[in-house]
Amino acid sequence: MYPGSFDPPTNGHLDVIVRAARIFSELTVAVVVNPQKREPMFNLQDRKAMIADSVAHLSNVKVEEFSGLLADYVKAKKADVIIKGLRVVSDFESEMSTALMNRSLSNVDTMFLMSDQKYSFVSSSLVKEVFFLGGDAAALVPEPVMRFMTAKRALLRGSK
Repeated sequence: MYPGSFDPPTNGHLDVIVRAARIFSELTVAVVVNPQKREPMFNLQDRKAMIADSVAHLSNVKVEEFSGLLADYVKAKKADVIIKGLRVVSDFESEMSTALMNRSLSNVDTMFLMSDQKYSFVSSSLVKEVFFLGGDAAALVPEPVMRFMTAKRALLRGSK
């Protein structure tokens, strides 16, 4: 299980998905509804669709949504491993305590996959900032995600 908010999914996320899909016979990308984070730019259905379109070539990957505790969700789905991508050392520092808590609540271990170095600086927040301030984000997200972002920008401009 690879959980995240994916707002929007980046090439870094896709890299982790592709690599995890090679390791495991089945991979669930679980898009979280996280009330602790600010309102997402993309709604849940759009985030799921962006991922599904981006991983359509991977027959062993499915996309689901969840809310609540990840530990409860992985137990309910009988997941074997939680996948988390790490870009920089500070990611490990923040993810380690979460991984330990999830293991104590669910008995499911977390596997950390280091991002490809070419994506180590890419975050969803930075992608949104670059794109919506007029920068070129095409190399940072899968092509289906760029379509959604372009449509969202047009929608936002039209509502002003």
